[in-house]
Amino acid sequence: MEEKVNAWKSNLTNGLILGLAGIVYSLIIYFLNLTFNKAQGPVFFLIQVALLFFLLKSYRDNFMHGQITYGQSVGAGVIIYLYFAIIMAIFSYILYAVIDPGLTAKQLAFAEEAMVKKGAPQAAIDAGMAIQAKIMKPAIMAPLSILGTMFFGVIISLLVSIFVKKEGNPLIDTPAN
Repeated sequence: MEEKVNAWKSNLTNGLILGLAGIVYSLIIYFLNLTFNKAQGPVFFLIQVALLFFLLKSYRDNFMHGQITYGQSVGAGVIIYLYFAIIMAIFSYILYAVIDPGLTAKQLAFAEEAMVKKGAPQAAIDAGMAIQAKIMKPAIMAPLSILGTMFFGVIISLLVSIFVKKEGNPLIDTPAN
């Protein structure tokens, strides 16, 4: 009888790898002063997709004996992203509260400038900035980032799992219980 694989334990390392990649990427962007560059978002998205593919493939090959269903792959991807989201939330809190407390003010100024460039009326700018000023606190941003990261993590896991799934031949292989 085969032992059941614990997806939470098996994917802890994968979540740590993705989290470490996120921290390294964020620090590079921060130190190169590209925090407000719009191109860095899609670049990191592509890095996440590629890294998740290899992490799920590694999970499939090393823990699932080379076979994984679509659902198992999506579940593993969501677990990896949960670890990643928690790590990035902690890092973001440290970045905004300890490393650079002035980053919040810079981000608010950037958002206000973007609204002015779009030609938004002053009343709308004032209302938007008031809301953003309330949300842009490290203690609020960190938990909200977990929700946002998990939303995108589910979507990315759904897409990547299409290419990772590998089911055996039901006539040859014995079912794993």
